[in-house]
Amino acid sequence: MTKQEKLLNRFRQNPRNVRFEEMDALLTKWGFTKRIKGSHATFTYGDYRITIPYRKPFLLPEYVKHVLAILDDLSSLEMDE
Repeated sequence: MTKQEKLLNRFRQNPRNVRFEEMDALLTKWGFTKRIKGSHATFTYGDYRITIPYRKPFLLPEYVKHVLAILDDLSSLEMDE
């Protein structure tokens, strides 16, 4: 199991315990580009765009679940090809 898979499993098990830095590292590993403007970071990958507010110490679970849904969608697209 890779580090990305372990991180995704941890995010799924407890979406309330995810730090911005961890999400940033995961999304950049997937190939998303990051743009920070003010207190929000926008990650883009093709047609996908995710805006996450920088919040300490943890992100809101809604943002984590949204990112997980997008990553699941991307992984299913990769498997179809």
